[in-house]
Amino acid sequence: MNNKVTEQTSLHRHLEKKTTFELLQLINEEDVKVPQIINKVLPSIEKLVDAVVDKLLSGGRLFYIGAGTSGRLGIVDASECPPTFGVDHRLVIGLIAGGDKAIRKAVEFAEDDTEQGWRDLQTHQISEKDFVIGIAASGSTPYVAGALKLCRINNISTGCICCNENSLVSAEADFPIEVVVGPEFITGSTRMKSGTAQKLVLNMVSTCVMIKLGRVEDNKMVNMQLSNEKLVDRGVKMVMEKTRLNYNEAKKVLLEMGSVKKVVDAFNQ
Repeated sequence: MNNKVTEQTSLHRHLEKKTTFELLQLINEEDVKVPQIINKVLPSIEKLVDAVVDKLLSGGRLFYIGAGTSGRLGIVDASECPPTFGVDHRLVIGLIAGGDKAIRKAVEFAEDDTEQGWRDLQTHQISEKDFVIGIAASGSTPYVAGALKLCRINNISTGCICCNENSLVSAEADFPIEVVVGPEFITGSTRMKSGTAQKLVLNMVSTCVMIKLGRVEDNKMVNMQLSNEKLVDRGVKMVMEKTRLNYNEAKKVLLEMGSVKKVVDAFNQ
């Protein structure tokens, strides 16, 4: 394990002897490195995004699959797509080793099963139309690697997001993304820099995919779900910007039609 960057000893020693401010400063110094490293792999992210868009435009779905922190990050990103972009909750699906109960509590040894990831995908009738992204900081998680291997055998396109070079998961991915952020602040604690890197890349992937699918106009979430007063108010202001309606008129028609895009399209006809 020690040959993996994610398992190498922290660059910082005797953390228990440092002041609170010193700890915060050092953690922040490590975190600053993450976007700089992601910048180096933007071409790889670009290739993955374009491949995902092609699949979704052809009627496919996007799956994230991971264990522990990686799995939770995938589920978070997937769950935010419907309210943000107004897509069906079955378009982007997050799976985690151990099932939904593992979202809140660790399920022992769930990530060590090389076949369970594929079985989990099969419950969603996975097919060649779909795209699967494995998320694994170490790049060696059996649950993820096994799922990607069987995806490739079954002609299902795959990608991955990991934080070690030349990993097992990358070897099984058609579009690997390796964000090597270096040793963690606490040795081996990949919920830190590695988790931050994965979250940033996931934000990039889902956001760019949704823009390419036409779910954003200009810089606005015109397809967002109107699920609370804050979002209704945001939607009303978008409608006012695109039409000559006052606030009350815009709110009335927005609630009647259900989305900013529908209102704007109706006024542009």
